[in-house]
Amino acid sequence: MSLPARKPDWLRVRFPNGEGQERFRDLKEQLRGLDLNTVCEEARCPNIFECWAAGTATIMILGETCTRGCRFCSVNTGDPGGFADPREPENVGRALGKMDLAYVVMTMVDRDDLLDGGADHVARTVQRIRHYAPELLVEVLLGDFQGVRKDVETVVIDGAPDVFAHNVEVVPRLQRTIRDARCSWERSVDVLRWAKDAGVVTKSSLMVGLGETEDEMLEAMASLRDAGVDVLTIGQYLRPTKKHAEVKRYVEPAEFEKYREEGEAMGFRFVASGPLVRSSYRAAEAFLHGVLKGKPRASVTPTDDVDRYGRKRRLHVLGDAGE
Repeated sequence: MSLPARKPDWLRVRFPNGEGQERFRDLKEQLRGLDLNTVCEEARCPNIFECWAAGTATIMILGETCTRGCRFCSVNTGDPGGFADPREPENVGRALGKMDLAYVVMTMVDRDDLLDGGADHVARTVQRIRHYAPELLVEVLLGDFQGVRKDVETVVIDGAPDVFAHNVEVVPRLQRTIRDARCSWERSVDVLRWAKDAGVVTKSSLMVGLGETEDEMLEAMASLRDAGVDVLTIGQYLRPTKKHAEVKRYVEPAEFEKYREEGEAMGFRFVASGPLVRSSYRAAEAFLHGVLKGKPRASVTPTDDVDRYGRKRRLHVLGDAGE
């Protein structure tokens, strides 16, 4: 089946205007001024305008060069030579302490050149964020640490992030063709299970449109739930460049809705499923913010309230009896 010449309407990215556009520019300048790297730009995320206009971003530590080369990812690959800036944990903590954020996602490139995969560096960075911004909720979105359990535990126990995220990316059958050869479904599920065993909220993500079947998706989702994963995001794969894996099909919104319903029936605490959903997605962050602030059965519902930046909120976190 050939793809249509144009992307379907549901994949069109909407640019912010008015105050949203101003907020986007302000946050971009602030990130530049504080010398923070963002995966939003490196990974060419389609939600960058929406998220930055709302004052949220995902920062990236440990450099911009990944030691792995997955066929879906546009981040630079190479050998960083074992260097990790010892000043970065302090600098990131200070920088985030100056920003008016309630929830931050901190991610990193894979660093197989470091003995612990960067685990201690991540833990120290979270600690410094806690020092400068004690009320800020911190999610870490990390690699597999080459399957070393103690490195995962270093991040969770020593760093104590609020959420530990690790993406399996695609269904088991597609792992070897889409992800780097050093990755595997089994290892990724182990990482998520170890993080959960260490006592943290866990999150993962799946892409569709790469040739997976519905049955494969449901089996993959069930496997993640069996590993104790709390939050799942599902989104359409979009090819960054012609050098990357081809899109096999554009999944329709109704199918995403079915995955959401199936995921909730499996027992995930929250499922964000939609064409432009990405791992660092504000719907999931809104839910997690509610849960971590003491609303264990929070749900996300539409609202017309205006947020602190003058934009209409699309999501609102409610407890059992509302707010």
